Amino acid sequence: MRLHELIPEKSSTKNRKRLGRGVASGTGKTGGRGTKGHNSRSGGGVRPGFEGGQMPLQRRLPKGGFLNPFRKDYSVVNVRDLGRFSEGSTIDREALISAGVINGKNKPVKLLGQGEISTAVNVRVAAASKSAREKIEAAGGKVEVA
Repeated sequence: MRLHELIPEKSSTKNRKRLGRGVASGTGKTGGRGTKGHNSRSGGGVRPGFEGGQMPLQRRLPKGGFLNPFRKDYSVVNVRDLGRFSEGSTIDREALISAGVINGKNKPVKLLGQGEISTAVNVRVAAASKSAREKIEAAGGKVEVA
C-alpha cells in the first residue's frame, strides 16, 4: 500500500452543510439561521466575552498588581562578568556593550556583587551595590558612580 492509495473509512467523512441552496436542500431560504433576530443578520452575534448582559467573567474577577511609574530599569552586571577585562582597564557602558556583557538598549548599568574578581579594574557605572564595591576595591580596583 502506498500513501496515495490511502482512503478514509466509509463512515468517517461527512459532506459539509451547504446553506442557502434552495428550499429543497433543507437549508434554503433562511439558511439554518432561523427567522429574525440578531444572529439571523449578517455581522450578527455577540462580542467575545459577552454573557447576555450578565456581568462578564473578566469584570467579576479581582484585578491585582501595581506598576510603579517611577521604577528605574537597569542593565545588571555582576562582579564575575568583569573577569574578562584586562588588569587596570576602565570599564564603562560602551566597554560592556562591545564585550557583549550587556545589550545596547539604552538602560543605565548597575553593578551587583555576585561572584569574585582578582584583577584590579576601574568601573564607571550608574549604580553599584555595597558588596560589589567592596570586592572590586579589595582586588585593588576603583568604582565610580556617575
